[in-house]
Amino acid sequence: MTDDNGVSATAHPEPSEQVRILLSVPARELAAMFPADTRSALDELGEVVVAEPGELADTTAFRATLSGVHVAVTAWGFPTLDATRLADAPELRFVMHAASSLRSVTSDDFWAAGIPISQAGAAMAPAVAELSLAFTMSLLRRTQRTDHALRSGGDWWEAREVPRAREIRGSRIGVIGASRTGRQYIDLVTALGADVTVYDPYLPAGDPLHAIQGGLHDLLRECEVLALHAPATPETRGMLGAAELSLLRDGALVVNTARAELLDADALYAEVASGRLDAALDVFEVEPLDDRWRALPNVLVTPHLGGATVESRRRAGLIVVDEIRRFLAGRPLQYALTRIDVERMG
Repeated sequence: MTDDNGVSATAHPEPSEQVRILLSVPARELAAMFPADTRSALDELGEVVVAEPGELADTTAFRATLSGVHVAVTAWGFPTLDATRLADAPELRFVMHAASSLRSVTSDDFWAAGIPISQAGAAMAPAVAELSLAFTMSLLRRTQRTDHALRSGGDWWEAREVPRAREIRGSRIGVIGASRTGRQYIDLVTALGADVTVYDPYLPAGDPLHAIQGGLHDLLRECEVLALHAPATPETRGMLGAAELSLLRDGALVVNTARAELLDADALYAEVASGRLDAALDVFEVEPLDDRWRALPNVLVTPHLGGATVESRRRAGLIVVDEIRRFLAGRPLQYALTRIDVERMG
């Protein structure tokens, strides 16, 4: 028997059992996600065992650490839960992913096992949406061009000769992907007076965003700013190649805080290097960043940190604790995901 989230009614530890919780978050993020008060709340839920995700790549270490673990808090670098790993974690009843994408953690064997899984991706949506807004306004104001001109030793007056800055009010912004982040970005730019069109073939019936929905090619032709907020799935990978990018008007601005795989990197680089398009990018086809993007005067780059704010990390820890508390109490999970959800979300 299952509840509304598909969680097995027999999945929870027996009342007499001491709940054992594995906390496997990279050391560089552990204190940010679990400051003293949040860690104390987690400790109240059971016996917490801490292990660096990378250490668990070793099968012997994985088996020893997961022995008796009922709940696994996973994050970046945690091993894929395939048949072998699941056999080494026979008591595992719930996986709480403290990051966003579940693709690296789940497998066919995991889904077949019926173990419920949730994730804290919602914690990062406001942070990524804010960076996307910051990128949008920076590109509109030509900040990347003027900053580069002055930092590279250019003449003051030449630096002032960049294309005239634009304001966000009245700007036509095309958004690909009505994800959690995409929706928050739309709220932010709409509040500042932007004219928004969204493309997402999975908008549910009755969604208020239908009022501003448009076709992909029309959106590309009409927008002044293109903001990407779609997941990387088989359907979306490479969805914007040379032909699609050529539809953008001269001087259009491209903002990508989502996934590098959405774009043909070489095609985008050619357009930006030619000066026809400007871009602001937080994600890249090669990470760490290769050198070709660094010298371009019309590109703004950040090292894939869109979701990493003080507030977002703290929110993630609180979501982790709340979801585990819900699971142990037999209450519906707020952020549970199914295999179909993950296939659509990337």
